[in-house]
Amino acid sequence: MMRRIFGLTAGFIACAGVGVFDSLAQTYPAKPIHIVSGFSPGGGADVSARIVGPKLTEYLGKPVIVENRPCASTAIATDYVAKAPADGYTLLLLPSSTTILSAMRRSLPYNMERDFTPISLLVTGQYVLVVHPSVPAKNAADLIKITRAQPGRLTYGSSGGGSSSQLAAELFKSMAKVDILHVPYKGANDATIATATGEIDMFFASIAPLLPLKATGKVKVLGVTGAKRTPLMPAVPTISESGLPGYERYAWYGLIAPAGLPADIVAKLNAAIRKAGDIAEIKEVFSKQGLDSQTTTPEQFAAFIKNDLAQNTKLVSAAGIKAE
Repeated sequence: MMRRIFGLTAGFIACAGVGVFDSLAQTYPAKPIHIVSGFSPGGGADVSARIVGPKLTEYLGKPVIVENRPCASTAIATDYVAKAPADGYTLLLLPSSTTILSAMRRSLPYNMERDFTPISLLVTGQYVLVVHPSVPAKNAADLIKITRAQPGRLTYGSSGGGSSSQLAAELFKSMAKVDILHVPYKGANDATIATATGEIDMFFASIAPLLPLKATGKVKVLGVTGAKRTPLMPAVPTISESGLPGYERYAWYGLIAPAGLPADIVAKLNAAIRKAGDIAEIKEVFSKQGLDSQTTTPEQFAAFIKNDLAQNTKLVSAAGIKAE
């Protein structure tokens, strides 16, 4: 899916302005740049911005500062950036969860395709399909057979209604045409522990926190959700190759700006981000967290966002997921 997305073009990149905007582009940046995050300091999204930030500071010649505006499932931070001047000094760290929120809530004060200028994808992260050891499945194909034979008996956990982990499971259910009962938890840690103790049968977990449980045999890993295997678990097949061809789902973070950002500034930011993403040390830091450095052109990122919104809207509608 991601390879196909990156080959597409998109029509919602804002065009460059003239006159005063040309002047802004020529002198940019002239002051610090703020990357607004809708999360508290220390989380995966926040850490991603802080890993790349120092290199962007070096390449752009001005401080790049991460500004945390948590609350309302990233809606406050997203709306703040949507209403900011389109001058390149206020950017948004866009997580995949924000496109899910847009699929669930029609009354948001912003529109993802209308109110922003995509700059670049930063990183992607696979999920891991894990089951309690009592589930007699060795791979995704086995799990599909079991769930088809006993519809509605198995349970899957999520980190809450409308979470990325729920949509990963709902995509699996939809493509495999199986019935698995959803059990929401307050967070990913709770759902992971519930899987390890046998309270639920399965969960789509993030890679890094899952590794200790895999090592001790408290959970069984059936597959990863990406198009290719992860270096952190090279022996684990993708779900696509082990029972459900075409299955692909990621967590991801990228950078966007308010709509109308001049094309010269978009190009300058994109070049700096892609240069930072190619650094071996940064790739290694991301890899240890189960993330892949994955930068794009603005056009590729625009197409990526558009596709993600469409898939999320379809999954939310089919599963009847409501905003909590």
